[in-house]
Amino acid sequence: MQGYRDDGVVLRTQKLGEADRIITLLTRQNGRVRAVAKGVRRTKSRFGARLEPFTHVDVMLHPGRSLDVITQAEVIRPYGAPLAEDYPRYTAGTAMLETAERLTPMEKEPALRQFLLLIGGLRTLSETGEDAREPRLVLDAYLLRSLAVAGYAPALEECSRCGASGEAKRLTAFAVAAGGMVCA
Repeated sequence: MQGYRDDGVVLRTQKLGEADRIITLLTRQNGRVRAVAKGVRRTKSRFGARLEPFTHVDVMLHPGRSLDVITQAEVIRPYGAPLAEDYPRYTAGTAMLETAERLTPMEKEPALRQFLLLIGGLRTLSETGEDAREPRLVLDAYLLRSLAVAGYAPALEECSRCGASGEAKRLTAFAVAAGGMVCA
């Protein structure tokens, strides 16, 4: 079988057997991919640390029976270190990874916009110093945009109950259960 190369963000890792891990990636060209990284839990592993959550990696994969196999991994940008130092950033980043995984329900279905949105969110979240933004605000912006990309955007211009536009009726509140803004 012919292997393929793609870049992606590590969303999740799971133990498999004694020395292997199942790595869930959100990739640029192939969407969400689950693959086995053989021997990464051994102490002499060459690329075990490269396949940790929050890491943007360039991977070489080979199709397997049920899961692909990762044969090579190179780090493009590690977002984990700045996020692990600050608990609010870490929790916001974890929520972003989980959201990306949940909103890409089909494996190997391209999700380029979700991928680019996740990369941008992690980059913004990992900024430190004067450029740093409030983690809650970054997460809120990511969640709203991610939901919109997935087709779950809230109604902000018209009433989500009766459909009247904002100019015709005054939109007074945001109702989560209704799916957006509502009029009086």
